[in-house]
Amino acid sequence: MGERLINGRPLALTGWRVLTRLATPLAPLLLRQRAARGKEAPARLGERLGRTQTPRPDGRLVWIHGASVGESLSALPLVERLQADGAHVLITSGTVTSAVLLRKRLPPGALHQFVPLDTPGAVARFLDHWRPDIGLLVESDLWPNLILAAARRGVRLALVNARISARSAERWRLARDSSAVLLGAFDLVLAQDEEIADRFRALGAKDVRVVGSLKADAPPLPVDEAALAALRAEIGARPVLLAAQTHPGEDETLLPAHDQLRQRYPDLLTILVPRHPERGPDIVMLCGTRTAARRGAGERITPETQVYIADTLGELGLFYRLAPFCFLGGTLVPLGGHNPLEPAALSCAVLAGPHTASAVKAYDAILAAQGFGRVFNSADIAREAARLIADPDGARAAGAAAVQGAARLAGAVARTLQALKSLT
Repeated sequence: MGERLINGRPLALTGWRVLTRLATPLAPLLLRQRAARGKEAPARLGERLGRTQTPRPDGRLVWIHGASVGESLSALPLVERLQADGAHVLITSGTVTSAVLLRKRLPPGALHQFVPLDTPGAVARFLDHWRPDIGLLVESDLWPNLILAAARRGVRLALVNARISARSAERWRLARDSSAVLLGAFDLVLAQDEEIADRFRALGAKDVRVVGSLKADAPPLPVDEAALAALRAEIGARPVLLAAQTHPGEDETLLPAHDQLRQRYPDLLTILVPRHPERGPDIVMLCGTRTAARRGAGERITPETQVYIADTLGELGLFYRLAPFCFLGGTLVPLGGHNPLEPAALSCAVLAGPHTASAVKAYDAILAAQGFGRVFNSADIAREAARLIADPDGARAAGAAAVQGAARLAGAVARTLQALKSLT
């Protein structure tokens, strides 16, 4: 049984448009409140309302939207190739963190704006100003007003690096008519794998193709060589347990693993890189009597430091180069895991918990190439880490295997660009 229709449009989409129109007067207040909590850039609140002082460049403009850090950074290889083909590129994102990292990593000439709130007025102002020729939305950040308004204006739309979980697809099936209208606005859906492609087809997407993951073609994460040399000098010959992109519930598992390892390696240094840097002070509290230092507070590693909390932004490339292996966060808690291709590209072998749904193919390829890496608790992490610390040659071989596993997934950028030719 389908959804109720109002003037030929599914009830859910009509309701969303009415609700966002009614909420429009509250938008400036909401944005100021978010800015006070560090969730918005105060000087750029106008962009969230569709206003900008940045002029639109003359000529063909490709608009790329990624919700946050992972989505927007995965599009960087596309940005470079599109610019090489003569297009101007505007990339939008919705978080302060993504804006900070994009400012550092966007190629010259590429533009960044915050995505407008999904109110009819903000969307109209955004599209009136930028007039994109093509819109590429990364993964699955589907804002109804923005997508449908762009399609009505004749913007050719593609969902690239498309991904949707089984759980999300099930929720969308409850509003099947709305999903069909929304996904039907896309001329092209370029899915990461066949299972994902089938989910999009079942929800009403028209032209769905499998091209792989853009993240497999991303260049290695950058590094500040001076910072790398300084940290290597501070660490010296100490064994290192690196845990990257951790979330609440994972640090509480990693610290007991640290304790177990220190029984065998008294000079062990554990480096915790929280996914959200503002958690640094909380992790210090979790450390209890363990001697901790925070990078975000400018504290250095000393011989007495047991746990180093790397609560900074944009330095993962630094830490993946410091250690021959790492535990990757978002995998011991049900968040689907963070990008394993980033450490693998830097010869850093990967340990991961059971929750890897956000990048199943990548995790499977890397862990299969290594021949190990799945962990479930403190004891597993301590056991695998002890084995790798005791066998430096084996750890280096595992890192080389991770590189090979990741390399097998490459090629998505070329396939994506080939498919996008049908939109021009």
